[in-house]
Amino acid sequence: MSTSPLPLKASRIVPDLLAQIPEITPDSIVSQTLVRDGTFKAILFAFATGQELSEHTSSHSAVLHFLQGEADVTVGEEQLAAATGTWIHMPPHLPHSILARSPVIMLLLMLPG
Repeated sequence: MSTSPLPLKASRIVPDLLAQIPEITPDSIVSQTLVRDGTFKAILFAFATGQELSEHTSSHSAVLHFLQGEADVTVGEEQLAAATGTWIHMPPHLPHSILARSPVIMLLLMLPG
């Protein structure tokens, strides 16, 4: 099975997203782009405990879906504890950050607008 990103015109079935990142190496953040085209991108992230994605913004709408682990997340002025199953939608240009409190696997969906 190919793991390279496919454009949306081609279908892509991933039976087990968690298996796409078999091990989270200590002191690391890894990512794998699953799908990419001109308007949509799906990226799987893995954060080792204590790793942080510092505050930043995106010109795209985005969805963060936490598939495994626990993290402190700041979205705009709101701070929350994300856990397995947490789903967050963000409009463009909203500052956000993530700090992994345990090994985390998160799916990022970047949408148009």
